Order: sequence, then C-alpha cells, then structure tokens
Amino acid sequence: MELDITLLLVGFAIVLAFFAGKLANRIRLPAVVGYIITGVLLGPSLISVFDSSTISSMDIVADIALAFVAFTIGSELRREIFTKVGKGILLIILAESLCAFVFVAACVYMLTGDWPLSLILGAIAPASAPAGTLVVLQEFRARGPLTTSLLAVVGLDDGLGIIIYAFAAAAARTFFKGAGSTSVVGHIGTAFVETLGAIGLGAALAILLIIITRRIRSRNDILIISVAVVLVCAGLCNLFHVSLILSNLVLGALAINLSWRAGQRSYDALQSVTPPIYVLFFVLAGAHLNVTLLYAMGLIGIVYVVARVTGKLFGAYVSSRFTRVPDVVRKYLWLGIVSQAGVAIGLALLVLKEFSSFGEEGKQLSILVINTVAATTLIFEIIAPITTKLAIGLAGEIGKADVKE
Repeated sequence: MELDITLLLVGFAIVLAFFAGKLANRIRLPAVVGYIITGVLLGPSLISVFDSSTISSMDIVADIALAFVAFTIGSELRREIFTKVGKGILLIILAESLCAFVFVAACVYMLTGDWPLSLILGAIAPASAPAGTLVVLQEFRARGPLTTSLLAVVGLDDGLGIIIYAFAAAAARTFFKGAGSTSVVGHIGTAFVETLGAIGLGAALAILLIIITRRIRSRNDILIISVAVVLVCAGLCNLFHVSLILSNLVLGALAINLSWRAGQRSYDALQSVTPPIYVLFFVLAGAHLNVTLLYAMGLIGIVYVVARVTGKLFGAYVSSRFTRVPDVVRKYLWLGIVSQAGVAIGLALLVLKEFSSFGEEGKQLSILVINTVAATTLIFEIIAPITTKLAIGLAGEIGKADVKE
C-alpha cells in the first residue's frame, strides 16, 4: 500500500510540475523554475505531500537523473566546438571557474567563519546550466563566436566544477569527526585517486558502448543498451565511491568524440526517456528546500549570488585580456555564464548524501547547502535567460542561425 501511495504521489508531482513548467514558460521563465517551485509546494515545509521519509526513499532518482544529466553534458563537448573557439577559451573557463570558487569560499568564510560550508559552496559555484543556456540560444536562433564560446564554457564549467568539488569536499571532511584520517593531504590524495578512477571507468564504458552500438541498428536496442551502460556506470561509481557525475560526463564526451555516429545515436535515444526523470529530479530538489530556513540563510544566499557572479565576471574578463578571442567574447561572455541548475543541485544533494553521516554538524551543513543552492538556483534561472539574451543581442548574433524546419 505504501509503495502504491508513493507511485501515485510521483505521478501527481510530475503532472503538476509539467503544468507549472508550462506556466513558467508563459511568463518567459525556464521550466525548471516551475519544477522547483512545485517541489517546494509539495515538500515538508508547506503542504507536505512529500514527507521526509518519502523524499529519502527516492534518493535513487537523484542518482539516475544525475547520471543522465552528466552523460548529456559530456555529449555536448564535441571537438569541433574547441576547434571553433580555439585554445584561449580553455584559459577563460579555468579562470572564471576558479575565481567563482575562490570568491564564494572567501566571502562565505568571512561571513560565517565556517570552513566546510565555505569550501562546499565555493566548489558548487563554478557549475552552470548548459540546457538552459542552449534553450535560449536556440529560441533566438543565435550564431556567432559568442554563441559558440558560451556553449563551450557552460559545458566545461560543469566538468571542471565536479573536479573542484571532489577536492573541496575532501578538504571539508577533515573538519568532521568520524571522517577517517584528519590529514588534509590524505583526503586530497584520496580525492585525486577517486577522480582518476571516475575518469578511467567512464573511458572504459565509453569504449564498450561504442563497440556494442556499432553492431546494432534498432533505435530501441540502442536505447536499451545506452540506458544500461549509463546505469551500470552510476552503479559502479557508487560501489567504488567515485563521482558518478564525472564518470558519466567522461562516458558521454568520449563516446561522441571517439565515434560520432555511435555517440550521437546513444545521445538521441536517451533524449526520449530523460525528460520525466529530469522533472522529478528538480521536484525532489525543491522538496528539500525548507522555506522556514530561508530567512536565516538569507544573507548567505545573497553573498553566494553576488560572489559567484563577481567571480565569474572577474575571471572571464581578466583572462580574456591574455587570450586571442573576438571582442564580442571578451565584452559579453560573462553575461551568458551566470545560469545554474542541474549539476549544482546534484552536487548539493551529494553533500546531503555524503555529509549527513557526520552527526548533527554534518546534517546542519547539508541542510544549509541544499537550501542555499535550491533557493539561489531559482534566482539564477530567472536572471540567466535575461542576461544571456542581452549578451547575444549586444553581440549582434540573434537570428544569425539558419532556420531549420
């Protein structure tokens, strides 16, 4: 009976979130805003359709969604993008991601004096929202050097952000009792090994996926194999305690770049099953948000938003001075990279999973992080489409793409 009720609630939540997303679109906001608000409404802090135990029982949904999100992001990192934008964009990506991390970590620490919180929020700051940016660029049929650079930056932001998180989380663990060795070097070394493990696992499964998909033709067969490989990757990551986000990102990136046909077929097949998973993922993220805590963490949220935007602006602007990029990229890139959604929320849920075991202090950290990230994601997802449109408009790239029927 309890299982039946849970499935009923899941179906109800997806339907409600679907219409909330459409309503958000009608008022020129990303659908993800509607999904998260639906979760807030249904969560324990409001009408409590989803209570805490129900939310905890659906943690597997977050892992599945993150695996598919990461694979999709990886599949967008095609070599032709880097051929078009040149090596200079890599320096810009590195600079704006690291500056976002440093600015947020430093500002949160000055406000709270809490090193674990500062490191974790700083590590989440680099992550962007490739899907939301892509939707805006497609809607306004944008094409040009800024558009190409934006696609490269928001895609690689997430990959670099995942790696930054692995090392920052390792350092943060040293502040908690029961985390094993208290040596920062020891935890950083473990993070390094785990990062290499995630990359190696993703690479091995990418080769396996290519070998299998080259030998089958049916779209349904490709869908079955692709879903299976992504889930096997996620399951092995959980088994060996390595990043399922990084591993699946590598899986998608290598599949599309080592064999475009095989990678593209898997990518296309997965797009037919992932939308409802994404919807439920964001609903659950919203359900974790405790509105009663928003006032208490309000100042931290404001600091996070301001420091993150400032860090990305500073990093992108200064690094572009030392690279050979078009003037439009140098002037307007920062306007298009403030979005934040799936990976940031996924990392926040990962904090909940990893740090809740460290007693009351770890639980408080987890709650504060998930609330801060969920609340600020709403802000970023409201302002990001506006600033992205402004960027491509100032660059003169709106309407430059060929219209495809």
